[in-house]
Amino acid sequence: MLHLIGAACCASAVIWLARRPLTKRGDRKPTMAALALTGLWAAVVSAYGSGTEVAALAEAARNLAWILVLYRLFAHDGRDLSMAQVRPVVIVLAMVELLQPVLLYIANNWAVTAALMATTTQIGFLFHILVSIGALVLLHNLYGGAEPATRDALRWSAAGLAGFWAFELNHYVVAYLSEAPAAEFAAMRGLVAGLMAIPLVVGASNGLAGRRLRASHSMTFQTLSLLVIGGYLLLMFGAAQLLATLGGNLGRLAEIGFLVAAVTVTLLWLPSKKLRGWLRVTLLKHLFQHRYDYREEWMRFARTISHMGSSETTLYQRASKAIADIVESPAALLFLPGEDGLLREAASWNWSDDGRELVTLPGDFTSRLEREDFVVEIDRLRGSDEEDRDSLPDAVLAIQEAWTLVPLLHFDRICGAVLLARPAHVRPLDWEDYDLLKVVGRQLASYLAEHESHAALMEAAKFDDFNRRIAFVMHDIKNLASQLSLLARNAEKHADNPEFRKDMLVTLRSGSDKLSQLLARLGRYGTSGEAALREIDLAALGRRVVERFNGTHPVALTRADPCVVLADPEGLEQALVHLVQNGIDASVPDMPISIDISTDGLLAKIEVIDSGSGMDAEFLRHRLFKPFVSSKDGGFGIGAFEARELVRSMGGRLDVQSRPGIGTRFSISIPLAEAARFLKPGPNEEAA
Repeated sequence: MLHLIGAACCASAVIWLARRPLTKRGDRKPTMAALALTGLWAAVVSAYGSGTEVAALAEAARNLAWILVLYRLFAHDGRDLSMAQVRPVVIVLAMVELLQPVLLYIANNWAVTAALMATTTQIGFLFHILVSIGALVLLHNLYGGAEPATRDALRWSAAGLAGFWAFELNHYVVAYLSEAPAAEFAAMRGLVAGLMAIPLVVGASNGLAGRRLRASHSMTFQTLSLLVIGGYLLLMFGAAQLLATLGGNLGRLAEIGFLVAAVTVTLLWLPSKKLRGWLRVTLLKHLFQHRYDYREEWMRFARTISHMGSSETTLYQRASKAIADIVESPAALLFLPGEDGLLREAASWNWSDDGRELVTLPGDFTSRLEREDFVVEIDRLRGSDEEDRDSLPDAVLAIQEAWTLVPLLHFDRICGAVLLARPAHVRPLDWEDYDLLKVVGRQLASYLAEHESHAALMEAAKFDDFNRRIAFVMHDIKNLASQLSLLARNAEKHADNPEFRKDMLVTLRSGSDKLSQLLARLGRYGTSGEAALREIDLAALGRRVVERFNGTHPVALTRADPCVVLADPEGLEQALVHLVQNGIDASVPDMPISIDISTDGLLAKIEVIDSGSGMDAEFLRHRLFKPFVSSKDGGFGIGAFEARELVRSMGGRLDVQSRPGIGTRFSISIPLAEAARFLKPGPNEEAA
């Protein structure tokens, strides 16, 4: 019956291979022929018995076919031509197998006595043993000497042949030692031949040869747990039996002790999620193959950081993509420290802009990230009551595609974080994901820190060059101011026409005053002196700025609450003019610019609002307030920077909100005059 099953399996394997497209492997047709002969042998044994002449001849033909398959497997990577010892071994094995029909002829015609028959039979067993050993040696050399790529393709075929020849070796060794085949082994030969057909079919098929059978980590962990439990039970049973042989009640006492120990371990093990998780991570880390090809991951990381494929991509976008590629995340947001030290959304890669507000991570949460260096799984926190959920901002939890937050630490100081979007195939992160994400995060942090340091050095160098240039400009303007002042004094003494003299004096004095004001503003940068502050009515200032642009571009004062602040009138007006002019430059003609002046009782706020082209988060953080960087043709790039510095010198603050295609809102916040006097320490307080 088992031989019939083996014959059916071999016939099915031949039909299955014949209906599949041909591969380039040279062992495919020999494998089909060998499977057909094996099925024929199994059918003959089932019909006539294993000790008949026709069964012996069918077995010899089967073995010769499998020896040919072995030789063709060597040809898969060309070693049949390069290894001189392969062909002689194959030839010797074939010749030994061809001696089986000769022994069969001798046994039937010349072995007239029982002793001669037994000797002939034993020699036949010995030849079978030699062929099996030779085939196994060839298989060992075949698989052990193959290239890694070729070894993947040979794995299944080698496994099937190894099982087949190992069973044949055991069968004939037992038969040789007992001088007769074992009935159990003889009955199982057909089933083993049928089972061998499965890996051989896989090995000779398209797309299946390189496949591996890998149990999941979960299944392996559960299997290992069962093995540990079984081992513990065997240990308990063996120890109890050993103590029972010593007499007395030691065996019973040992059983009770083992039972108490088992209950104790179970009570500690089952409720402790942390203990089970620790054991799981430890086993996966030390017993299983790594998920990632770290060489390939690091090469991909280096390629992404150095060049992502477009000259317009920034380092921040490349950094976001580099860490997203590790876990196959489709998008990423990069958070970098702002001026107040909080991590703010600064750049993105492939993240859709749906009009949401820019996200800022709370200070206590970033401090904990810096202190503990952990990767945050946002999906896990959404449905939990853990402390991490309370520390995460609602804006992050509200982003449906937000999946994982990776901190970027440099010298144990947090210098950023990357928010990854949920991949198409979501899986729980394990220890290997955490380790790799944290290592890559530290590497990215070093790149970003080096980039920031380089940018700061370049900015300092530009400032030095600017100071050298402006020194000459100031020298020339100072000379011109002196000449105009001298001309004005001479005109007062020597002009004959009173009307002409009056007009000339007004013009010359106005020009002199303007040049002096310019010198004062230019000389203020790089010094520790503060501008002279006095009370200013912001409503009146707003109306003057609106009148200044009257006839050139529509500028409207939408609200003008009564606000009196302590500020430098010229500097504040200059800053406001800069912001209005920026809005005009970013807007289409006739698109109005709004100026809104309001107060909350402590601070006065001036808002300049436009509906122009807007700016993205990357430009706001890295380019807007950087001197010598301008989006305008021929621009010097210090307008926004100068406005912010002017406002800061008065104790105020300049903030900006912008969205591409929507518009920009600049906000100047300055303490009211009464609040400024209250907050500013008096002379006695300063002396104290």
